[in-house]
Amino acid sequence: MAPSDEPTEQPSTSRLLEVVLDEASIARATPDVEHERKVAIFDLIEENVFALEGHDRGPYRLMLSIAENRLVFGIGDEQGDPVTSFMFSLSPFRRIVKDYFLVVETYHEAIKTAPPSRIEAIDMGRRGLHDEGSQLLMERLDGKISVDFDTARRLFTLICALHWKG
Repeated sequence: MAPSDEPTEQPSTSRLLEVVLDEASIARATPDVEHERKVAIFDLIEENVFALEGHDRGPYRLMLSIAENRLVFGIGDEQGDPVTSFMFSLSPFRRIVKDYFLVVETYHEAIKTAPPSRIEAIDMGRRGLHDEGSQLLMERLDGKISVDFDTARRLFTLICALHWKG
């Protein structure tokens, strides 16, 4: 194939190019939680699907925060100019996040001494709660922001990071 015949990859406008967690909304966390947070942001930026309904001028910058006990998605354009923001009640997430953190804490304790079968069982429970939270997030975003399941999973990880203090 000649160089001019090679397909050129067009940057998608339905994606995030930056994700920032509001420092005022998060508390200091354990090294494991901090690591999970950084990995989720890195993975999210590397590969995501994020499209504002009725708006096609991405890619976008996302600021996640908590205000008045609500989750805030502050969305800006590529230059950082505000496009829109959405506020969501945290109430639907409370049980899942609480259970998720309990299981994550149990998992981190188990990896120190538990047999592999116990660690695997705990990890399956953790993944199940993560999937449940991701599905709930997709439902809450419906009609406002379109995301794929992998993007929702990574966003749920970051919501947990914010919710920890909230």
